Amino acid sequence: MTSSELWTRATADRYDAEEAENSSPTVLEPTLDFLAELAGDGRALEFAIGTGRVGVPLRERGVPVTGIELSEPMAEVLRRKVDEDTLPVTIGDMATTVVPGEFTLVYLVYNTISNLLTQDEQVECFRNAARHLAPGGRFVIELVVPPLRFLPAGQVAVPFDVSERHLGFDTFDLVEQMLVSHHFTRDGDDGRYRRGASRHRYAWPAELDLMARIAGLEPERRVADWDGAPFTDDSGKHISVWRKPTD
Repeated sequence: MTSSELWTRATADRYDAEEAENSSPTVLEPTLDFLAELAGDGRALEFAIGTGRVGVPLRERGVPVTGIELSEPMAEVLRRKVDEDTLPVTIGDMATTVVPGEFTLVYLVYNTISNLLTQDEQVECFRNAARHLAPGGRFVIELVVPPLRFLPAGQVAVPFDVSERHLGFDTFDLVEQMLVSHHFTRDGDDGRYRRGASRHRYAWPAELDLMARIAGLEPERRVADWDGAPFTDDSGKHISVWRKPTD
């Protein structure tokens, strides 16, 4: 059984509303452009497809998309948008679940590889991507760079969002490479706040490159965002692409 925490029905039902900004054309179009170019005329497989924030509009672009999703409630929300024949989804974990066929693109966005809470499972995720890729195909991951430079000595918490309706901060276990994301979200207009927390295992870009090598994939490209900005010391996240060799 995967170590990923399971998204509940309540979380799934409010997910799209809470991620509305990240589903806007301004945010999403560069992601779709990037992925569609890599998919080319082939098929794409999305690990942890969720409610289809990326997979559904990518399918609308003409890219055949298949999904793997651990949470049945999340997949049920996706199913309200598109039928199984148009976008098939298999319930299972992204580290071990196998679906039929080969793909020119396997992708995993929005920091989701960190949902796997052990290094071994993250390595297996890379191996599973390689297992599904056709020769020459690409594996793409979007992941934050751990913001440890913002931790003064003795501090374990870093805020990532302070707004009228939401307070979010991460707490870190530097020995185990674990973080917990804490959320205080305003519920309605009566002053109540809903508290939530989720665990993640963070990984550095160099560590991911080693995982890719273990899986038989070669590094091809690393940029700071979906628009292709250069990845630098100051980048807060990265989009990394690895390629399955053709020989």
